[in-house]
Amino acid sequence: MTASYVLTLSCPDRPGLVHAVSRWVAEAGGNILDSQQFTDTASGQFFLRLHFDFPAARDTDELRSSFGAVADEHAMDFTLVVAEAPLRTIVMVSKDLHCLNDLLFRQSTGGLNIEIPAIVSNHPDAERLARSYDVPFHHVPVTADTKTQAEARLLELVAELDVDLVVLARYMQILSDDLCRALEGRAINIHHSFLPSFKGARPYHQAHQRGVKLIGATAHYVTAALDEGPIIDQGVLRVDHRMAPADLARVGRDVESQTLSRAVRLHSESRVLMDGPRTVVFD
Repeated sequence: MTASYVLTLSCPDRPGLVHAVSRWVAEAGGNILDSQQFTDTASGQFFLRLHFDFPAARDTDELRSSFGAVADEHAMDFTLVVAEAPLRTIVMVSKDLHCLNDLLFRQSTGGLNIEIPAIVSNHPDAERLARSYDVPFHHVPVTADTKTQAEARLLELVAELDVDLVVLARYMQILSDDLCRALEGRAINIHHSFLPSFKGARPYHQAHQRGVKLIGATAHYVTAALDEGPIIDQGVLRVDHRMAPADLARVGRDVESQTLSRAVRLHSESRVLMDGPRTVVFD
């Protein structure tokens, strides 16, 4: 039975990198299905995503160990995963359920390479939706006095459920610096693209008052710098003066849902590589 794998890597750019990697695949008996590469000429860093397969499944740890010799020679940071293996993903949400609903639907119909072992919320509103998809729901209230315990509970669930990714699907709580560090590189957030303008409550009403002509959404990795993590994906739509605040919010919900789902898909397929504060996205 054919099994396929995805290798992603970054390292200082130099001649012969593609040859070294492709030679390793060939000598291991593999066949390259897709290859994408990029060199950041400003930083001198090389990035590669390689999708390849074997006639029969191979032990992933043995493959990682085997490629380690190539990685050491060229100072490569790399990951190697089974392409078909879904990422175990916790989705966090508050009261706005549009992004959660979109993720659940896409996952249930095979549109996202993830499995969702839990939904976590600081409100009970999402329980009925979670139940309709047969996903366990965890109500973890957050107050100023319970924030530390709530975050500890989240980390317990991440460990207990062997979670690869945490998605903040309109989870309206600011994560502590410690939690952000604990989830570095494996937590994705979505927000409207008006930032840094129109902060706080009712951003679409504020935008309507200013007569904006574009609205959008940004999906990014979570960092301690609020809403300033490396950007994975963005979406945008034109709007005009005829649209009331409710219309802007409705369209905004659609853009948020689509943008977050795209970001989750890109991450789950190992298509996002870190380049300092930026990302390299092989789509």
